Amino acid sequence: MKIGTISSTVATTAIDTDRRTATQQSTTSSVSMPLDDDSSTQVELSPEATMLSHASEDPSFDQAKVERIAQAIRDGSFSINPGAIADKLLSNAQEVLGRSQPQH
Repeated sequence: MKIGTISSTVATTAIDTDRRTATQQSTTSSVSMPLDDDSSTQVELSPEATMLSHASEDPSFDQAKVERIAQAIRDGSFSINPGAIADKLLSNAQEVLGRSQPQH
């Protein structure tokens, strides 16, 4: 199956819209919250917020590596290995579908 390309304008517009919505929500929530000097105020985080707050502690995320790759992309020196990408996509699809890799 061939997957069609998505225009960068559509993708950029969707991302910009999401960012504006998030910014508006955070601005609204910060403005509507009254200041409270009561130290007994409790805040309860959703499971998603808790998971996100611990994401930076995940050892599988390497910020330095992300920065190196981003710089290589900006410099135009980032090389892409289509074979490796295809292999990992197939492996991921097999994992998601619950199939094991065929034995050779």
